[in-house]
Amino acid sequence: MVVLVWIGAGMAVLGLAILSYCIVGAWKARKAGLDDAALRARLQRLVVWNLGALMVSMLGLMVLVAGIFLA
Repeated sequence: MVVLVWIGAGMAVLGLAILSYCIVGAWKARKAGLDDAALRARLQRLVVWNLGALMVSMLGLMVLVAGIFLA
């Protein structure tokens, strides 16, 4: 069951990496000085990535905890 721990840790790290991408992307979008509609469109695309990253992180942590309990 050690494999589950490593898979879960990898998924959690992947989710955190995507969350970092979302944070940097939102920061760059705000600094770009876009008009309201363009900024809203760019941030709406980032929200989809953000929710996906949270889901991957959550699933990774669930797999990690399951691997720890089963080990």
